[in-house]
Amino acid sequence: MDLSTLMLLCVFAFTAGLVDAIAGGGGLIQTPAALVLLPQYPVATIIATIKLPSFTGTGLAIGQYIRRVRLHFPTAVLMCITAFGAAFAGSALLTMVSSRFMKPVIFFILAGVAVYTYTKKNFGEHTTKPYSRKKQLWYAFLISLVIGFYDGFIGPGAGSFLILAFIALLGYDFLHASANAKLVNMATNSGSIALFLLKGTILWSVALPMAVCNGLGGIIGARLAIAKGNHFIRLFFLCIVTATLLRLAYDVFVKN
Repeated sequence: MDLSTLMLLCVFAFTAGLVDAIAGGGGLIQTPAALVLLPQYPVATIIATIKLPSFTGTGLAIGQYIRRVRLHFPTAVLMCITAFGAAFAGSALLTMVSSRFMKPVIFFILAGVAVYTYTKKNFGEHTTKPYSRKKQLWYAFLISLVIGFYDGFIGPGAGSFLILAFIALLGYDFLHASANAKLVNMATNSGSIALFLLKGTILWSVALPMAVCNGLGGIIGARLAIAKGNHFIRLFFLCIVTATLLRLAYDVFVKN
């Protein structure tokens, strides 16, 4: 691999980190770029390699959010532990079967998400949910379990699904939903990385420079989200969901 290819991958990694820190969806940028620019490597090796940049960007974005957004840490710890195990299991399954059969289902679910978010103008404003602490923890556990497994197994739109779930089920606004989604995303990336480390499939000479660039993008993206607030994140969220839909539509209706 030549230096120009690595530089292009780093540019894509930076952009992915910035986008992902705001509304999820960084994988839509980083993953296709890596697949196109590194055609000589197996797909599993490429997916394993780009998990490290995703982890770095997410971790540095969390650092920005924690300084300015109040999080409930017992809930966060529960979600991270659950998401780690779920993503590990999802990635393990990915090494044995294809995830292609799930893409049409995810496409139609995301289409509904986009329409609902666009038409419901107050979606993502803080809403107090009349739940007991036990029920809130139960919902948090289910969200991290299901979407954590999904992220390890297939991936596209996982960050957007987390934001949607935190808003719809736990009553978070967009800013708090984004902050919590980054925590869970870091755990899912950790679970996948743990599996790929055991498999020995990470290209470190590619992963480490991309990780630096993704991390820088994550810091800038998180600061933008915090400074601009809910309205900005809502619009960005809609853009990312639409981009995910277009990507899935290509995979489902054109590529096949």
